[in-house]
Amino acid sequence: MTADEKLRVARQLARLNVDVIEAGFPAASTGEHDAVYAIASELGAADGSVICGLARALESDIDSCASAIQPAMRRRIHTFIATSDVHLEHKLRLTRAQVLRAAEHAVRYATSHARDVEFSAEDAGRSDPVFLCEVVVAAAEAGAATINVPDTVGYNTPSEYGALVARVCEAVRPFEHVTVSTHCHNDLGMAVANALAGVQAGARQVECTINGLGERAGNAA
Repeated sequence: MTADEKLRVARQLARLNVDVIEAGFPAASTGEHDAVYAIASELGAADGSVICGLARALESDIDSCASAIQPAMRRRIHTFIATSDVHLEHKLRLTRAQVLRAAEHAVRYATSHARDVEFSAEDAGRSDPVFLCEVVVAAAEAGAATINVPDTVGYNTPSEYGALVARVCEAVRPFEHVTVSTHCHNDLGMAVANALAGVQAGARQVECTINGLGERAGNAA
């Protein structure tokens, strides 16, 4: 989407009183950064939606995100790192211990830029649940206010996804400030069903898009 297209959509989301507008991935390009900055500048009033930017668990990404959302009165940094063994081995080439440290550091670093920080365990749906819970607890301890559970490759069925969200909710139960979130892709046509299963299991935020727009087969509508 162009910056103008993003701004037009964001205006409509604000009219709908959407709680959080995740406006983009500022580190991806200068144009993406500028589009998020424009949305934060125009729509980031104190009584408006939270304006959120996405960032990998890298200081440079988080710096770019913080800069882009800075004009908004209510702003959020959403940082993420993968937790599935397939991603660790083939994409990140990191050990579990390295990912755990990176997640914790990213959240702590993000909280130095924004009071509202969300953490996502990318590919949570294919992650070892024990390790996943270890990572999300570390993120909560580091200050994440929202813990997101993505079915990144649209792999889960509703019963599987609901059970995973329930497990994460139980893991972060001691952290009263934490909201658990769903993030579902529609590769098998079950993004909405999985999101609803997550809500039934205790999630209190649903990441969704208008008409299910999103990469590959889309996200929850």
